[in-house]
Amino acid sequence: MAVLVLQAAGAFLGGVLGPVGAAVGSAAGALAGYAIDRAIINSTKHYEGPRLSAARPLTGEEGAPLPRVYGTVRVGGALIWATRFEERKRTERQGGKGGPKVTTYSYFANAAFALCDGEIAGVRRIWADGQEIDRERVEMRVYTGAQDQPVDPLIEAKQGAGNAPAYRGTAYVVIERFPIDDYGRRIPQFQFEVMRPVDGLNARIRSVALIPGATEYGLAPSLVRQTGNPGDTHALNRHNRVAATDFEAALDELQALCPNLQTVSLVVTWFGTDLRAGACTIRPMVTQANPAGISSPWRVSGIERAEAQVVSQVDGRPAYGGTPTDSSVMEAIAAIRQRGLKVALHPFIMMDVPPGNDLPDPYGGQEQAAFPWRGRITCHPGPGEPGTADATAAARSQITDLAGLAAPGQFVPTQDTVLFTGDPDEWSYRRFVLHYAHLAAAAGGVDAFLLGSEMRGLTTLRDGEDRFPFVEVLEQLAGQVRGILGGGTTITYGADWSEYFGHQPADGSGDVFFHLDSLWAHPDVDAVGIDNYMPLSDWRDEDVDGTNPDGFSGPYDPEGLRAAITSGEGFDWYYASPADRAARLRTPIADGAHGKHWVFRYKDLVGWWSNQHFNRRGGVEEPQATAWMPQSKPIHFTELGCPAVDKGPNQPNVFPDPKSSEHALPHFSNGGRSDLAQQRFLAAHYAHWEEGGVAANPVSSVYGGPMVDVGAINVWAWDARPFPAFPLYGDVWGDGANWARGHWLNGRLSGATVGAVIAAILADHGLPEADTARADGSVAGYLVADPTTARAAIEPLTSLFGIGVRDGEAGLVFSTEGAVGPPLLLDELVVERERETVERLRLPDRELPALAQLDFRDPLNDHQAATAAADYADAAGSGTHFVSFPGVLSLQEANALVRDFLRRRWDGRERLAFSVPMTEQRLDVGSVFRLPGAPEGPDYLATEIEDGLARQVKARRIVRVAAAPAAGGLPEGEAAGESFTAGPPHALFLDLPMQAGDAQPQDRLRLAV
Repeated sequence: MAVLVLQAAGAFLGGVLGPVGAAVGSAAGALAGYAIDRAIINSTKHYEGPRLSAARPLTGEEGAPLPRVYGTVRVGGALIWATRFEERKRTERQGGKGGPKVTTYSYFANAAFALCDGEIAGVRRIWADGQEIDRERVEMRVYTGAQDQPVDPLIEAKQGAGNAPAYRGTAYVVIERFPIDDYGRRIPQFQFEVMRPVDGLNARIRSVALIPGATEYGLAPSLVRQTGNPGDTHALNRHNRVAATDFEAALDELQALCPNLQTVSLVVTWFGTDLRAGACTIRPMVTQANPAGISSPWRVSGIERAEAQVVSQVDGRPAYGGTPTDSSVMEAIAAIRQRGLKVALHPFIMMDVPPGNDLPDPYGGQEQAAFPWRGRITCHPGPGEPGTADATAAARSQITDLAGLAAPGQFVPTQDTVLFTGDPDEWSYRRFVLHYAHLAAAAGGVDAFLLGSEMRGLTTLRDGEDRFPFVEVLEQLAGQVRGILGGGTTITYGADWSEYFGHQPADGSGDVFFHLDSLWAHPDVDAVGIDNYMPLSDWRDEDVDGTNPDGFSGPYDPEGLRAAITSGEGFDWYYASPADRAARLRTPIADGAHGKHWVFRYKDLVGWWSNQHFNRRGGVEEPQATAWMPQSKPIHFTELGCPAVDKGPNQPNVFPDPKSSEHALPHFSNGGRSDLAQQRFLAAHYAHWEEGGVAANPVSSVYGGPMVDVGAINVWAWDARPFPAFPLYGDVWGDGANWARGHWLNGRLSGATVGAVIAAILADHGLPEADTARADGSVAGYLVADPTTARAAIEPLTSLFGIGVRDGEAGLVFSTEGAVGPPLLLDELVVERERETVERLRLPDRELPALAQLDFRDPLNDHQAATAAADYADAAGSGTHFVSFPGVLSLQEANALVRDFLRRRWDGRERLAFSVPMTEQRLDVGSVFRLPGAPEGPDYLATEIEDGLARQVKARRIVRVAAAPAAGGLPEGEAAGESFTAGPPHALFLDLPMQAGDAQPQDRLRLAV
């Protein structure tokens, strides 16, 4: 090592001056050697980005800049106001009568902390000296930084009227009378999880489905306790330190993140037990038959827990959460209304059909599929099977058994449930729906009510006279529910997207039935309800070369997704078989007989809604139209959602759930997590229906409103279990692993897309608006700790996510590098004197990093610093490239990003410089091209263009491949689920014998904890 060599040389030269000189010379040589060593070692390292650190401690420095937050970030506050500590004196006598008096002192702090510059949505969690505090035990007020926020009353009381600032434009927190004895009688280091959504999607959402999750008390706004062993009390519905219950915490955050929220659709579940309609019961279930010590008894439809059936088990745990207790549903309706929101009630069927059920399968299998979709309940044998009951009197008989005989007059509301006075063994569809109608009425009514949803396997069944008996049941229920809830409630049915528009039996008959038209036209049905999970893309990894047949620039091309709402699969064409899908053989959708293509296009809502409908027998239209009157009722998307998984828009209806036979990934998905897929899907729908004009969303000539009521787009789904307790508490809830790639909005609406972050940074710096729509990527949060320039704030994003920037006609354009169409093939180059026609520069492999390391913050680990790394196989050198990213990422996304970052470094090691004629105007910064005579590549990305007598171009090599998958799920190991509540202590008094020499009996009290 250089240290050893130069240390010896220094000692030799210093020895000329004697022993002291030798020592000095040795030290000087060592320092010089160390400097050379560090130069050699550091020459293989490269650091990029602002320094990453944990959330800063609180400061009180005057003039210090406030950070800017995008998405959700943990920050330390800046102390902007405080009072002297309050002292509380307490004097008590010890030892009984005649004992000494002891005075104790307690201290409390009043303080205000500035969080960040600009308006925020709210604060989720708070830490004091690194420990999360229970906000229910702290008097705290959050001011979001609005321009009209009031002066805090405590500050005004202390400073005097007119002397207290409101700190408008600054988000801050006031903490009142915080006990500081446990913190060394000082103000602890407070840190705050600040939420500032910057995507426009949040403000567009008006209605959200609220699901109870795997819990029987998840909808209860009041605390439910369970007492086990003596002195052991825990909460069943509080696993957070943010609010009094999980339900309240979830709703608080939902309202904070969606400022224009108007309606909450409350999902309540019963369970189906069989796919054969004639054998299926629909009933409430519980997770445990006899748990002791629960403060709120479970009652549903008049039955107690001991009478209810227990849900099936998978790996020793309940396959589902139980049915929410009736009292919790009533309380939830009231609590939502108290917040100024509307309530829709959505009775929902889950199928408890476990593996190994040995039940006859109506679809011809060995047994029924495990935990299937409710839409598969059908007749037995099913349609298309030998001896099918479809289109026979047997189908009506089986549906009659499923529907039951329950009548509105057989329900009696009580204080906490609704009793059923009919046959107690009747667990039927009518009892299910009418029970919740009566429960809603007992709770004071609801604004909307669903008669069920996605019962496709039943609504398409015919009897022997080609009538649809289950549709008749829904019509009867519509009238009965109207009589219970009155005229102020919107009533509809949530038809599956493949069900709402009609039924074309797959029997080769050519028949076409608008089987739900009598329901849509029913006077007690107010809207056409559609659970909208229609595909919006057909993206494959090989399309990255710009050859996607639909013109998509990437899997989540915003313009492509928006256009596909009225084009592509389900509108222009379909795949006739899985083999055709794999080969991309598309069959056009056409009505050759009558020219009414909309009849077969499930995406053609305008065509279906605007026209009369005529059933067809053998392909021939009947002369009489159905009951549907064109433009007569609005369309409500009773569900709209997309899984947060790679290529989610290819097949938005699938979901991850390994226990279920329906478990699937979207077509051609690599299975990696993608929050961007969900965000872009939802944003495309809102843009289309709100901004597309009358061509996209025509106005009815009957009721004067738009075809699709944007206020009734019900986004799926928000969980009543608050983030991050769900999904982290794996020992409490068994479905947390599904969250990463599921439809959940929790933990995602609080994040931000990269394009939105860039746009917000530009706006915060007062710069013109830019086009960021094609800047792909998402973050849970992003922090600009020391705001300087917009460029400095944006560069870490563009570098990590591979985003280029160029001047467009209307301003700056940010887009993912290479996300363009097919490469341009240049025709000719300019030959210049004393210069190579094409100058090439290729970095030697030893100068490229063998390892890339990404530092970031992990949202599922309290925003602590984390590291992801990737190495380049067969790298010649040993260098390391360090990327310090001031943002919050999931570990899966960070691993994928660092792999792609390292690959781009190696792909771009070859650079070009050349000139093209001024007539070559196709080439622009960001264009991907190939040189003349190289039609097969390689591809290059134009990075600089300077116009003169010729166009001088600089470019680098680019390899367009699919992004690395964000594979993996939650952090390894189940987090211990905490439940926060206080219970009565268990005290035991022991009369123990005295020992010799002990004090007097009255002085021998001892306490043991």
